[in-house]
Amino acid sequence: MTEKSTVRSVTFDLLRSLGLTTVFGNPGSTEQTFLQEFPDDFTYVLALQEASAIAMADAFAQVTRRPALVNLHSSAGVGNALGNLVAAYHGNTPLIVTSGQQHRELVIGDPYLGNREATTFPKPWVKWSYEPARAQDVPEAFMRAHAAALQPPAGPAYLSIPLDDWKVPLAGPARVRTVSDRVAPDAERLRRFAARISASRRPALVFGPEVDRAGGWDAAIALAEKLRARSTGRRCWTAPRSRRTTRCSAGRWGCR
Repeated sequence: MTEKSTVRSVTFDLLRSLGLTTVFGNPGSTEQTFLQEFPDDFTYVLALQEASAIAMADAFAQVTRRPALVNLHSSAGVGNALGNLVAAYHGNTPLIVTSGQQHRELVIGDPYLGNREATTFPKPWVKWSYEPARAQDVPEAFMRAHAAALQPPAGPAYLSIPLDDWKVPLAGPARVRTVSDRVAPDAERLRRFAARISASRRPALVFGPEVDRAGGWDAAIALAEKLRARSTGRRCWTAPRSRRTTRCSAGRWGCR
């Protein structure tokens, strides 16, 4: 372990390995140790309010099709962000949302800037919520949060990190694991479904946001054309109250 090897340096190296070098946030005092001497190869996008930070990260993750990292203040900041966290959860947007926590030795006294019941606060609008039991667990917590956010169904994960954790000495590097963002359908059930829809006389197709999220529009268009959706009374629609904007090609195959 080198003199400068700390939880902070090991975690930032892990974030580099995961491609998480853009951070959206609206920080407070309990995040100062994370932000001090912020690395030149990272970008911090400052929002004027926590809800805006979540919204910007949500859009960034959807465009890049990669998880986005958000840094919020303790309980007050998380509370301000909850409305847009609900939208990110319903939209299956992969976010890693972090918030600061008071010094570990002060948490027992319920300080004003402490995050009471930190892991409970953002539920049920996150897939996984965690506050490391030890400072040394912070990098591994980020790795698990990344996996939880990315694995289907994707969605936000949340970490509460005491501000004194970042300066604790820690030998690196952090363990980096690969994460799959795809699941395979049951082949037999898929064959049954294909047989039923091929035998249908007047099929109605409803395509939801999952088609767009999975990059499946070309396959969806091919299915609509194979079933002659345009010639059967324009029986092809996008899902009502879609959780994200879909790129329906209405003029090509009669999607409403």
